[in-house]
Amino acid sequence: MTAAPADAARARATPAPPPAEGRLLREAVRRGRGPAALVLAATALGAAAAVTLPLALGRAVDLLIARADAGSWVLLCTALIATEVATDALVARTGGRTGAATTAWLRRRALAGFLAAPPAATTGTGLPTRLTANALDAGTAPVAAATAAAAGLAPLGGLAGLFLVDPWAGAAFVCGVPLLLLILRALLRDGRAALTTYQEEQGRMARLLTGALSGAATIAAAGTVRAEERRVLAPLAGMRAAGERTWRVQGRAAGLSGALMPLLVAAVLAVGGVRLVAGHLTPGDLLALSRYAVLAAGAGALAGALNGWVRAKAGTARVETVTALPPTPHGTRDLPPHGDGTLALHGVHVTRDGVPLLDSVTLTLPGGTTTALVGPSGSGKSLLAAVAGRLTDPDQGTVLLDGTDLRTLSADTLRHAVAYAFERPALFGATIADAVACGPLPEPDLRRALRRAAADTFTDRLPHGPRTPLPEAPLSGGELQRLGLARAFTRPTRLLILDDATSSLDTVTAHLVARALTDTPGTRLTITHRLTTAAQSDQVVWLDGGRIRGTGPHSALWRDPAYRAVFGAGAGAGGDAGAGPDTVTDTGARRRSDVRTDVNSDVRTELPADRRTDLHTGIRTDPRVDTGTGAAE
Repeated sequence: MTAAPADAARARATPAPPPAEGRLLREAVRRGRGPAALVLAATALGAAAAVTLPLALGRAVDLLIARADAGSWVLLCTALIATEVATDALVARTGGRTGAATTAWLRRRALAGFLAAPPAATTGTGLPTRLTANALDAGTAPVAAATAAAAGLAPLGGLAGLFLVDPWAGAAFVCGVPLLLLILRALLRDGRAALTTYQEEQGRMARLLTGALSGAATIAAAGTVRAEERRVLAPLAGMRAAGERTWRVQGRAAGLSGALMPLLVAAVLAVGGVRLVAGHLTPGDLLALSRYAVLAAGAGALAGALNGWVRAKAGTARVETVTALPPTPHGTRDLPPHGDGTLALHGVHVTRDGVPLLDSVTLTLPGGTTTALVGPSGSGKSLLAAVAGRLTDPDQGTVLLDGTDLRTLSADTLRHAVAYAFERPALFGATIADAVACGPLPEPDLRRALRRAAADTFTDRLPHGPRTPLPEAPLSGGELQRLGLARAFTRPTRLLILDDATSSLDTVTAHLVARALTDTPGTRLTITHRLTTAAQSDQVVWLDGGRIRGTGPHSALWRDPAYRAVFGAGAGAGGDAGAGPDTVTDTGARRRSDVRTDVNSDVRTELPADRRTDLHTGIRTDPRVDTGTGAAE
């Protein structure tokens, strides 16, 4: 049964265009609109108290000089000061909580967008930096917007108070306002550009550092530490230049405003002093003018508020590049209820950066069989495995599971039908059990999965068994792979794909896992470099340069010297038998055994009867020595 044309057409429909730039910023501000409104109201109340306080102080001073009762005005001043302190505390507390909540939301959005996008679209996104520093800056957006909007209330109130007390003093202050506006405009224009460049260089360095850390052992073994240091630190020059530019812009704005504001305050006090001597102002009025001049000079604080908004915008723009990634489109279909897991690829073609990595791959994996995928490094094996389970889509061609195009399946159906195990599995969760189960899983099912992956032999020896916290369970490469296999065994699937998932296992453990695989329902696709794994498979697919060079039983392909070279076997290991491993005779001399594989993958060796090897289990026994397991192959 093939997919209906209409379903396939819907599945191949062009994804919706990415959201307009700035949409995430608006969503973040809208999400925090409640706390932001509280911050705005508290800031406005604090500004009102600050603007009222100079009048109350001036009136109290005049009454005290006149030896009149000023008790009510003193109490009012006390209440106004307490209001300022309380609103500042409320703004700080609300801002911190809102910033943390918004940052967490942005990180979840970015991670969800990253995981939902095709792997090819996520290359070079610099996710760690965007999830950490950039998301932290972006999380301040709701409060930064409210703070920037309210930052001008106190300076404007101070300016209004100047004119209310004495218009001449207000006019003296206004003379410097145009210059202040030019300073703020330059900060907004130049500050954002410099900060964006800095964040981009920071993300580039983070990507290089992440790659170097993942290959730290290789770097140490190769003795290229100094070269890697230079490579990772290469963006530092760009970061330094952008950082210096940012600080120059901010420093220039702060310096100019810092120099301008005291001059304006001095001008106001000079005019007020002249007016006081002339008898037009009282001492209380002069005190009020001095306080209002300081408030109006606080317009320089707008630079700080606007800088916070600039950082929030730049951070949000960086996070938005991840949240706006086009998601992998899914259909709505389910698989046929009684399918056997037959996988068929027709004309699959994948190109990356103009280079064809898979070229016209047509292949069928019969249901319930095991297929070994072999080939030299760089031949496209992992990419083919990714296409087979729709971790990525081909540029051309179709992939059918039980006759249904994978692109027409719903996301839940697809992920329940296909399971993966990788060479370097990532473990998530608090304990080993959490990492294997990936959700609710009955204890017997967990134990069964660990046993099938031969992982129970080491998990049972841990202090708390499978419930041991991951940080307390140092794992070797082989143990890590066994946990990845156990995770793939936790649920029945129609297609199980092992991407070199047994490469770090010792021979005995690998064959124990192979035995468990033969009992696994569905179809199995295994990327392997092991000779015995290929010999035991129902069929072998030989991939070379992105093309299928051969398909068939291992015994048939073994006749080709180029195929034997894939396993490092010499040209002399010919014949129509898949050459087995080196075996040891009773006298200790090495010789090569002949291994024949028929279509049903029955493997037998022509060894002496007292040293037979069962290649289905990989255990060689000697009746003279009873070790319980036999000698490893």
